[in-house]
Parts: sequence; structure tokens; C-alpha cells
Amino acid sequence: MADESGDPQQQSGAAQQSGAPQQSGAPLGEQQARDEQVVRKQRRAVFRVPAASLLTVPILLFGVTPIAFSAPGLQLLYLIPVAVVLWVVRVRTTATAEGLTVRTLTSSRSMRWDELSGLSITEKAAIRAVLTDGTPVPLPYVRLHHVPVLSLLSDGRIPDPSGALTSEAASADENSTNDAGADDTERAVTAGDDTAGRPAATS
Repeated sequence: MADESGDPQQQSGAAQQSGAPQQSGAPLGEQQARDEQVVRKQRRAVFRVPAASLLTVPILLFGVTPIAFSAPGLQLLYLIPVAVVLWVVRVRTTATAEGLTVRTLTSSRSMRWDELSGLSITEKAAIRAVLTDGTPVPLPYVRLHHVPVLSLLSDGRIPDPSGALTSEAASADENSTNDAGADDTERAVTAGDDTAGRPAATS
């Protein structure tokens, strides 16, 4: 899931995602690494306001009540806590291996990865999906540093501008090659020891 800044949070089962809660002042690279680890395990990422934000609702009710009954018509102020609950519970972006699902207060839309031509960035650093026909679709709570997570879930159909996944894959290949070379060397040394220990054949 994502907090108010759009940072993914981990959730068990089919409920939440994508990443661990953002630690205050945590380096961006560490945050991306946590996000990607959770995504690899769950193959699902949810970007949204954390459910803990609902704790503000009782405070809003306590503050609104004295004003709401001070004059006729001010009872409409109770719509503010209701709107907060609806926003926290409903608004989100969900990314899976199949595609993206966007939910707002009034609508819901699902898009497969092959329906997207790419992503675009708004002036406020928010991310929008761009369909193949050029239609932009806002992605609530998705930010630029979440793009590697989307790239991972889409199997590279969404490019990763940071190159974090490419570097990680190259590092993994290098480690695999080094391990294979070490195994070959060990087998060669073992074979040499066996040969040295055999008695010489006599005619």
C-alpha cells in the first residue's frame, strides 16, 4: 500500500502490497529495495493512504459536533468525516502481473499492461498511465520512485528509468557466473588430487 506520499506498504494475502512503510528520512535507494522485495514475494502492489489515517475521523467528529449544532444547516459539516472515510477506503492504485486497477471516489478502471504505451509525469510529480490511444489515466498515489516496482510487475513492459532492476539483474548474472567458475575450479582441483593419489601403473 501507500501512505499519503504514495509509498508502498506491505499487506498479507490479497489486501495490501507492494512495499514496506516509508521510514522518515530513509534513503530513496533503500526504500526502492524494500518495495521490490515485497513485490517479488506478493506479485502485487497497492498504493493508497494507510488505514491508520482513519484514526483522524473521531477527532474530526469531535471538532465538528459543537459547530454543527450551533446553527441550522451546519450539520452538513458531518460530510467531511464521511468523505475522509470514503477516500481512505476507496481511492488507490493496484498493480499486478496482469495490469493496473485504478479506483477513485466515483469510478474504477482496469488496464492490462499491453494497453499502455507508457507513463507520463505531471508538474506535481504524479504519475499517469498513457493508453495506446494517447488517453492519460491518473494513478492515485503513484510517484516517480515507484516506477521500478511497476516495471518489475509488468516484466519490463514499463521501462525502469532508474536502471535499478537492470543493475540488479546484471549483478545476479555476474554472481552466478562467478559461482559456476568456482565450482568448475573446485572440480578440477578434486580431479587433480584423485589423480595424484593413485599408484603408478607398473608393467
